[in-house]
Amino acid sequence: MTAQGYERISAPFRTEKRRKLLNWVNSLLTALCYGAYPACLAVLAVRRDPRLVRSVLVPAVSFLLLSAYRNLHNEKRPYEVLDICPLIRKDAKGKSFPSRHVFSVFVISMTFLWLLPPLGAVFLVMGVGLALCRVIGGVHWPRDVIVGAAVGILSGIVGFWFV
Repeated sequence: MTAQGYERISAPFRTEKRRKLLNWVNSLLTALCYGAYPACLAVLAVRRDPRLVRSVLVPAVSFLLLSAYRNLHNEKRPYEVLDICPLIRKDAKGKSFPSRHVFSVFVISMTFLWLLPPLGAVFLVMGVGLALCRVIGGVHWPRDVIVGAAVGILSGIVGFWFV
């Protein structure tokens, strides 16, 4: 993506009202996912559901491995490389690849898909929305969110259906 490419995809969101909407959707999708997951774990714990252990371990181990890779790789964010003003405010330097926000939503979506498929499908759609927000917002490259989503999905498939 170039600065001109970013300006093109973000242009519809450059009004104050739409920028606020983009930031609100980004925050809402993140909060819904990060709130629903611990609530789900609490329900599993109260019910003494044996799926609790796997529901904790698969996302946790995957998150730690992805974070270790990201720290070693340390790719710059679009606003560090391009001459752009991101629509989502973020001061972080580096650690752009892959997107941990998008990874987290997708691995949590896979957890829900394993436990309750209709809810998992809703969260997968939310993950796509979050990925779009992160790119349009200028805080991630398209490859960051694509790889984050793919690793989250793959982690879920391996952890919930093949291990």
